[in-house]
Amino acid sequence: MNFQIFADYETLSRHTARHIADLLNRKPDALICAASGDTPVGTYRALVQLVKNGETSVDRCTFVGLDEWVGLGPESEGSCANYLQRELFGPLNIQPGQYRLFDAKADDLEAECEDMTRFVDERGGFDLILVGVGLNGHIALNEPGTPFTLKAHVSELAETTITVGQKYFSTPTPLTLGVTTGLQQLMDAREAILIASGSKKAPVIKTALEGPVTEDFPASIMQTHPNGYVWVDQDAAGE
Repeated sequence: MNFQIFADYETLSRHTARHIADLLNRKPDALICAASGDTPVGTYRALVQLVKNGETSVDRCTFVGLDEWVGLGPESEGSCANYLQRELFGPLNIQPGQYRLFDAKADDLEAECEDMTRFVDERGGFDLILVGVGLNGHIALNEPGTPFTLKAHVSELAETTITVGQKYFSTPTPLTLGVTTGLQQLMDAREAILIASGSKKAPVIKTALEGPVTEDFPASIMQTHPNGYVWVDQDAAGE
């Protein structure tokens, strides 16, 4: 695992975007799993700028959405699909055939997760997966106690996740379940990047990197990834 501390959020974001651009230059048809949330915004905006500057291309790559709130679709303002369309796919002019998102409104969510796993497996797994980390140590919607061996699956959301998740919505929104990429898929990815920013994440990063590797704190799995990167700004490295 590679651990680096950057001076600030902007520097962290530019570094992460450059790393993604370098991958795309080496492997234009890369399969990339993309997180939503506050932390990756800077990375995506920096990547958009690199593409506009002609420093890399996204013409042949494929993106997969990391997770989604069950019951919400791209039309919902706080959905992960809406976020990725707004921050990544739209600005990069990513065509519909270049991305695969969870259908969190599917009648059979288990079958949807199986389809997503099959989609990823048929392409040989992720070349890169970009994730953030929750206050309870969750990665994607893999809550504390989730087996490390799961691939895409339905997740019962922790109370912390439900509470924090409200910030993405303008009105109170019931959240109970999620569909998510599994931690086995993170471990199978050729590269995994976890980014964190801000002082609220400092104790989370400390536990993730210095505590035991345990399913009770999903982010701790990054300690064991052979090509894992944990990149944080100075505030998130505070402890």
